[in-house]
Amino acid sequence: MVKKEIIAIDGIQKSDLPFNHVIKAGDTLYLTSQLSCNLHTGEILPGSIQTQTRNTMNNIRYLLENSHSSMDSIVDITVYLRHLDDFKDMNEVYKEYFTRGEEPARVVVKAESPLENVDVEIKVTAIADNASNQPLKGT
Repeated sequence: MVKKEIIAIDGIQKSDLPFNHVIKAGDTLYLTSQLSCNLHTGEILPGSIQTQTRNTMNNIRYLLENSHSSMDSIVDITVYLRHLDDFKDMNEVYKEYFTRGEEPARVVVKAESPLENVDVEIKVTAIADNASNQPLKGT
């Protein structure tokens, strides 16, 4: 039976909201939708859609790398955009994070965040790198 494991990463601000940033089940990592924020303080970082996308993707990379995974191990992404007119600008930044032809499956959905100044959220499912014998950070 596969067990759910909450991955606590040292230094990451635990939200007052009822969620965890990273959950591991078997060989799969599930990231809560990430947004443009400082993971260490929880502060929302507003800005252009390009800035928000870059901050969001950097947060995803940080969480994955600290959970024994990487951007190359992402298998599925859901992008939530407040304004579909931002699709092109979001996509220009997004594609910088993947090798062309090896991008994960993806869907983009128009959705308004309940958080002010948040124009993009990105939810990720990735494969955990179980080749490492080291314990996950924070566990």
